[in-house]
Amino acid sequence: MPKIISLKEKWDKLVNKLTDQFADGDELNIDAIIYLIGVQELGQAHRAFKKDEKVNLMHIAICKLLEPYGYYEFDFFDDDGWPHYRILTELPNLKPGEQTVLMKEAILTYFESLSYFD
Repeated sequence: MPKIISLKEKWDKLVNKLTDQFADGDELNIDAIIYLIGVQELGQAHRAFKKDEKVNLMHIAICKLLEPYGYYEFDFFDDDGWPHYRILTELPNLKPGEQTVLMKEAILTYFESLSYFD
């Protein structure tokens, strides 16, 4: 019988792997992971970002993460190469704990789709 891995176990494995790869000892939190996803999706990893760009990177990541759930759809790339999404369905009102679970599940799905755990 295959071993069933809990969300927490998967999340801890992801955080440990990303922390080893990108952080100098400090464990990455969910916001840092969302930021990394935004950088990945933009494809401009080797440059410094301004404060407003960092916020936009997190927005890109959230749109990308929630796209498979039907909340967003990719629309276009602008002249600077930034992806833009349009809202398909408004996000439901979720309690903070529910929001965290949704985002963690979406992040894990994202990394699984990239075969990051292989």
